[in-house]
Amino acid sequence: MGEYQHNIDDKNRLTIPVKFRDMLGSSFVVTRGLDRCLFVYPMEEWKALTEKLKSLPFTKADARAFTRFFFSGATECEWDKQGRVNIPPHLREHGRLQKECVIIGVQNRMEIWGKTEWDAYSLEQEQSFGEIAEKLVDFNL
Repeated sequence: MGEYQHNIDDKNRLTIPVKFRDMLGSSFVVTRGLDRCLFVYPMEEWKALTEKLKSLPFTKADARAFTRFFFSGATECEWDKQGRVNIPPHLREHGRLQKECVIIGVQNRMEIWGKTEWDAYSLEQEQSFGEIAEKLVDFNL
């Protein structure tokens, strides 16, 4: 959990906060996420997700389209000595990542957002946060 702001350097490397590096381990997967962000999974979570997605019926066009999009964008990554990760061009493009990025923790994954995209998304969702919670959550927060 948490929200952090970092910049992509001239060599397309992004420094990840230590707390997330510890959670992700030495090898992890970055892929296209929903809402124009990148999803980052620890290897153990990636393997569990892969198993779940295997159960989707390949005879359904939506299942094939989703798994193609999701897996074709995936890349296994490792840290450099300074705790940075190199974001491949196709993922930078998907996430509309420029220089400024926002890194957030979301349950079993980390997300990387372009700052402009995150600011717009946050503003839009903040307006309806109460309504969304009312629809989805059946307990008192």
